[in-house]
Amino acid sequence: MPPNTTSSSGQTRGKSGRKKGRRTRLILIVLILAIIGGVGYGAFWSISTVRGSFPQTKGSIELDGLSGPVDVKRDGNGIPQIYAATDEDLFMAQGYVQAQDRFYEMDVRRHMTSGRLSEMFGKGQVDNDEFLRTLGWKRVAEEEYKTKLSAETKKYLQAYAKGVNAYLRGKDGEDISLEYAALGFSNDYKPAEWTPVDSVAWLKAMAWDLRANMQDEIDRSLMTSRLGPQQIADLYPQYPYDRNKTIVQEGEYNRSSQEYEQNGDTDTSTGGSGLAGGSTDPSGLQSQLSGLYDELDDVPTAVGVNGNGIGSNSWVIGGAHTISGKPLLANDPHLSPSLPSVWYQMGLHCKSVSDKCQYDVSGYTFAGLPGVVIGHNKNIAWGMTNSGADVADLYLEKLTGDGYEYDGKVRSFTSREEKIDVAGGDSKTIVVRETNNGPLLSDRDDELVKVGRKATVDQSAPDRGDGYGIALRWTALDPGTSMDAVFAMNKATDWNGFRKAAALFDVPSQNLIYADTENNIGYQLPGRIPKRGAGDGSLPAPGWDSKYEWTGYIKQSELPYEYNPERGYIVTANQAVVDKDKYPYTLTTDWGYGTRSQRITDLIESKLKGGGKVSTDDMRQMQLDNSSEIAKLLVPLLLKIDVPDKDVRDGQKLLEGWNYTQDADSAAAAYFNAVWRNILKLAFGNKLPKELRVEGQCLYVEPVDTTGPADEDRRVRECGQRDADSAQPDGGDRWFEVVRSILDDEDSDWWQAPGNRTDEAATNRDELFGRALEDARWELTAKLGKDMDTWNWGRLHRLYLKNQTMGTDGPGFLQFMLNRGPYNLGGGEAAVSATGWNAAGGYTVVWVPSMRMVVNLDDFDKSKWINLTGASGHAYNAHYIDQTDKWAKGELLDWVSTERAVEENTEDTLVLQP
Repeated sequence: MPPNTTSSSGQTRGKSGRKKGRRTRLILIVLILAIIGGVGYGAFWSISTVRGSFPQTKGSIELDGLSGPVDVKRDGNGIPQIYAATDEDLFMAQGYVQAQDRFYEMDVRRHMTSGRLSEMFGKGQVDNDEFLRTLGWKRVAEEEYKTKLSAETKKYLQAYAKGVNAYLRGKDGEDISLEYAALGFSNDYKPAEWTPVDSVAWLKAMAWDLRANMQDEIDRSLMTSRLGPQQIADLYPQYPYDRNKTIVQEGEYNRSSQEYEQNGDTDTSTGGSGLAGGSTDPSGLQSQLSGLYDELDDVPTAVGVNGNGIGSNSWVIGGAHTISGKPLLANDPHLSPSLPSVWYQMGLHCKSVSDKCQYDVSGYTFAGLPGVVIGHNKNIAWGMTNSGADVADLYLEKLTGDGYEYDGKVRSFTSREEKIDVAGGDSKTIVVRETNNGPLLSDRDDELVKVGRKATVDQSAPDRGDGYGIALRWTALDPGTSMDAVFAMNKATDWNGFRKAAALFDVPSQNLIYADTENNIGYQLPGRIPKRGAGDGSLPAPGWDSKYEWTGYIKQSELPYEYNPERGYIVTANQAVVDKDKYPYTLTTDWGYGTRSQRITDLIESKLKGGGKVSTDDMRQMQLDNSSEIAKLLVPLLLKIDVPDKDVRDGQKLLEGWNYTQDADSAAAAYFNAVWRNILKLAFGNKLPKELRVEGQCLYVEPVDTTGPADEDRRVRECGQRDADSAQPDGGDRWFEVVRSILDDEDSDWWQAPGNRTDEAATNRDELFGRALEDARWELTAKLGKDMDTWNWGRLHRLYLKNQTMGTDGPGFLQFMLNRGPYNLGGGEAAVSATGWNAAGGYTVVWVPSMRMVVNLDDFDKSKWINLTGASGHAYNAHYIDQTDKWAKGELLDWVSTERAVEENTEDTLVLQP
C-alpha cells in the first residue's frame, strides 16, 4: 500500500522563491529605459552601444585566408545563404557569418563544454566547472580531433575556426555583443580565438542532453526509500506494444552476423528492488543520488537545452500518398526553450559542385559547428529524433585508499589535476579520479562522497567502509566520429550513402529518417549502443563485479532499419524502435510510451483513408495537432462523478462536449489539465520521496522505517527537494500509461488519499477523481479568477524565452533587456504539438518544438521552415525574435534553396573578399 501522506500548509523558501520584489523590478525597468535612451548613467550604454555589435550584412569585407569571393545573401528574416567556390571558403564563411550573429552564444557554449564558465561568470560557476572537468568533454574532443576524425573533416573545422577568428580580429567585447559590455562591469574578460576542438566539444553537449534514461535510473533508485518493488514497477509500466506501433515494422537488420546472445538481457523488468546485483533497500543512497541529480540537471541549463522530458517528432510519407507524387518529410525536435534558439538556419552552396567544392545543402545548423545537422541537399532530405537508446550507466564503486575494488583486487585510479581559473577570484585546482567504468562523479559533491554509506547490499558485495562512490560509463566519453557523419550526410546522394554516413554517427544515438528525389523513404537507427553483461541498465550497477561490465557494442549492421515499407510512411516520435520479441538486443528499458507517435500514425491513416493524398500544409497541420489523449480516456469518467458543490459542477460542465483539443483559448483545456495535475498529485505525487517532489512543497508523512498501521502522531513534516520543472510526476505519457493500467481497478491502493482539514479521505478512484475536480476548480479560481468565462489554457500555459546566461542569473535590468515573453500557447504534454509542462511544478511551458520543418522532395523551394526565435543573438536586432510570433501561431516560412529562388528572396548581400 502506498505510504500515508497529508498535505502541510507550510512552504519552504526554495530557489524559485529567491526573486526580486516588484518594487525592485519597477526600479530596474525605469533604469533600463533610461539606459536605452542614453539618459544619465545610461549614456554608457547608448543606442550606438546596443547596436554597435549588429552584423554588417551589405557591401563587402576583406578576409585574410579566402581563396576567392564569397557571397552571403540574407532574406527578410536575416537567414543567410552562402555561395563559395571551394569547400574551405564555404566553411570559413560559415564560421564568419555565424560569429556575426551568435558569437556570444558560441563563446558561452565552449566555456561550458570545457568547464571554464568561471572564467566568464566568476565563482558562482565553480561547482559546474568542477563537474564538467570531471566529465572531461574537452579532453575527449581533443582526442577525437587528433585520432578519430578524417583529414577532410579537420580541414573543414580549421576553415570554420579561421572564419570565426577573422570576425573577432580587432574587436573588443562590446563590439561583439551587448553581453560582453555587461561583463565589462565586473571583469576584464576578453574572448579568445576559436579552435577546431571548440566545435567538436559542442557535440558532446548535445549528446549529454540526449543521454537517454539516466534520469529514470536515478529516480527508480530514489523511489526505493518510500516505495516497494511492485509499486515502482507500477510507475514504470511496460511499453504498450499491442497499442502503440514501433518505428520499425517491416524493416531488417543483418541476421547473418547475429549470434542472438542475450548478454544478460533476458530480464528487462524495472521493478526489482534496490540496486542491480541483488542489493535491497539502499536507503543511504537516496540523498546522494539526489545530489547527483542536481548536478546532472544543472549542466544542460548552461547551454539552454534540458534533458528532462526531451522528445521530438519526425515522419516521412512516400510519394504514392502525396499530392506531388514525391515524398514529404517533417521534423520538429523538442528541447527546452532558449534565447536565441539552439538552431541556426542557413544554406551552404558551392557555386559549382565539383571535387573542389562538394556541397549544396540547406537546413538547421548549430552556431559553433560547421555543416548542416538537419535539412536537405539537392538529392536527399533527413530528420532526427532522440532514439532513447540507453548509452549511459551509473556504477557503484567500492573505494579503498588510493584505489577501487574490482573482482576482489584493488586497482589504482587514473587521475589528473584540473586548474579552474575564476574571474575576480583565486583559481582552484581539483583532482579528477576515474575507475575502469569512468569518472567518479561522487568526487564533485559533498553528499555524493557518502554514496552507499548506509546502503544495504547483499553478502557478495564488498564491505562498504566509508561508502561507495558513483562512476559514469557513457559512450560520449570515448572519442568518436560524429563530426565526420555531419559532412558525410551533407554530401550523401542516395540511401546507401546515407546509411554509410549514419554509421559514423556514433553519439548521440538518433532516429534518422530519410527521403530522396527518386521517391525512396527510409529509417536508420545509428549510434554506439552497448551490450551489457549482467543487468539491463535500469539501475546503478555494482562496479566491483566484472559481470556488469559492457561487453561490446551492437554492430551497425545489426541495428534496425527500414526502407520503402509497404505502408508508405515511417513515423518516429521517441517510441520503441522495434518489438522486443523481434530483436535480440535490449536497446533500452525506458522508451517513450508512443502517445505522440500513435497519434501521428492515426492522423496519417485518417488522411490516406479512401485513397487520400497528403500535402505540405497537411504535414504542417499534423505538427500542430494538440489533441489530449489522456483527456479522451478520463473525461467520460470525470463526467460521471457526482459533484455536490455547484461551483465545481460548473467546472465539470466545461468538459461536456469538449473535443479534447488544447487550444490556447480553451477553458475546457485549462480545467482538464488542472484536474489531471491534481489527480497525479493525489494518487502519486504525495506518495513519492522528497527527492522527487517539488522543492518547498511539504507533506506530513510516515517515517520510512515505520511499521504497523498509520498513526498521525508519528508523522513528520517532509519538504520536496527538486526544481519544479523536473519534479515527478511530470504528467508525460509514462504517467498516461500508469493511470491507464490501474484505471479499471477502482479500489487500487494508488487511488487512496488521506483527508485534510477540508476534505475527507479518498478510498477509491471516483472519490479521488471528485477531490481532483474540486481542487482544480479552486486552483484555477485562484490563478484565473472566479468567472470561468475568462478562463483559457493559454493564460496558464505560458512560454518565457530567457537568454541562457545573463537572462537567467544576471542583474534584473539585463534580464529585462535580454528576455522576451510571455507567449500564451496551446498544445501540451505528449501532444503532437508538444509544448510540454511539468504537472508536478505547474503549467509553465518547459519544452517546445525548437523548430519545425516540412521538406518537399518534388520541389525543394516549396519546403517550409520556422525557428523558435530568429537568426540573430543580438538583443534589439530585428531578427532576435522575428520568427517567434509566427512559430507560436503555427505558421511556417517559405524555405527556398535553389539559386534562382534565393536570389528572388534576397534583401541583403554581403561579399566576403580575399
